[in-house]
Amino acid sequence: MGGDVDIEWARSIARAELEHALPRRWSHSQGVERAAEKLTACLSAADALLLRASAILHDVGYAPRLARTGFHPLDGARFLRDEHGVDEQLTRLVANHSCALLEAEERGLRGELEAEFPLPHDRLLVDALIYADMTTTPDGSQTTQSARITEIIGRYGPDTLVGRFIQRAEPEIMAATRRIERALQNQPR
Repeated sequence: MGGDVDIEWARSIARAELEHALPRRWSHSQGVERAAEKLTACLSAADALLLRASAILHDVGYAPRLARTGFHPLDGARFLRDEHGVDEQLTRLVANHSCALLEAEERGLRGELEAEFPLPHDRLLVDALIYADMTTTPDGSQTTQSARITEIIGRYGPDTLVGRFIQRAEPEIMAATRRIERALQNQPR
């Protein structure tokens, strides 16, 4: 795929990996892309495409055939890099979506994640992907970040690996949401 981001290609890859194997995850991914599309006004055209592609692909690592480590951000980014030669910025966004470093730490994979896919430098893109993911329900509907965090804790349990991670990530998720809301408010009408 190289340096150009092709949203139709990204959508077809996510669909192929998720639609039948994990239909609810596919619905969520489509909802995250819709949420990301609403944020493109505060981005350049190239970054808007990058955000939308990372949004639709962010959970591709959940696909059963791709799960190697059981940590979907790392499995998805490796798949995109190794099987498709995807743009480095895109793989780094997928690998680091929604405070993934904190979950990687819980799993003992932080060193691997940081070595292979360093956190992207563009804070606005990182925040926008957090916002899009954390304001979308598992079924693809819009929600608030608070309700989404509560849903994740309820689904996994507060004392599970994912429950502990999301509770640790909550302050950063809330801060990213505030930064995106400010960026949107500062856009010309």
